[in-house]
This record gives sequence, C-alpha cells and structure tokens, in this order.
Amino acid sequence: MAGRGNVWLGAAGLVVSKNGEWLVVKKKYGGLKGVWSLPAGFVNEGETVDEAAVREVREETGVCCTVKGMVGLRTGVIRSEISDNMVIFLMEPEENNSITIQETELSEAKYMLPEELIREEKASVMLQYLLNLKESSVKPAINGVDPGSHFQYIAYKLFL
Repeated sequence: MAGRGNVWLGAAGLVVSKNGEWLVVKKKYGGLKGVWSLPAGFVNEGETVDEAAVREVREETGVCCTVKGMVGLRTGVIRSEISDNMVIFLMEPEENNSITIQETELSEAKYMLPEELIREEKASVMLQYLLNLKESSVKPAINGVDPGSHFQYIAYKLFL
C-alpha cells in the first residue's frame, strides 16, 4: 500500500445477512480496539472505493460480498492535520460464507442482530447511527457511465 499522507480514504462494509444480522468486528488496535465496528480499511491504488470495501470485508472476515449501494460518508479531521474519510457501503454476503477472522487485525467477528447491537456497551458511534438507516437512503451504483475517453478511466461508477 502506498503512503497515505495527510488525506486518508477508507471503505467500510455494512454486511447484512438474509435474516437481518450485521457482520461486526472487534479490532486489536487503534481507537476501535475492543469495540464492535464494521470491517473497514484503506483504499489501495488502482481500486474504486466499493472494490476496497469488498476486499477489506473479505480480508478481515473471509466473507465474500456483493455491494448493494452506498450508505454514506464519514469525514473528519484528526489533530488539525489529517483529513480522514470513509465511504460506507451496504453489502450482501454470498451464500455459504463462514467467518474466518484475520487474526493479526481482529480479536472477534460475528453476525449480530441490530437489536443486539443496541444493547452493546462497546459499539462504535457510527454503528449506533447506522441503526437508524432507512433502506430508501441507500444509493445504488450506476455502472456503464462514460465520462469521455480523454479522462482515461478504467473504472467509473456513480452512487447517486
């Protein structure tokens, strides 16, 4: 992964199973250590943000997913110097996906019903806000858009 500098771009996956359970993880490090949060990580060079979300969920939990749409954006500034941005995607797990945690990063990963997460003392602030998510607020991908060959995009999607 290339250096991030002072502008960070991350991707997170809100993975919802067929029975409505959310895939949540507990990191072993950082500000979310020991707190239920979404699988997430930084966008790598040469990938779209939604591709990064799919990759991060797979790397951290072993769960392969399909992106259903964009849920929102989390943006902030750390210590007046780092622009920290994360795009959150609603995702659906593929059939017969068991969880295999990335032990270097995670202490735990499991599916939980939103009602269970409400009662959890150790749930991230973002998860608490996502509990109020309305399906109508999910923005599906618009594929096949051509902004013009002069831009030389190899991938181009809109989430509107």
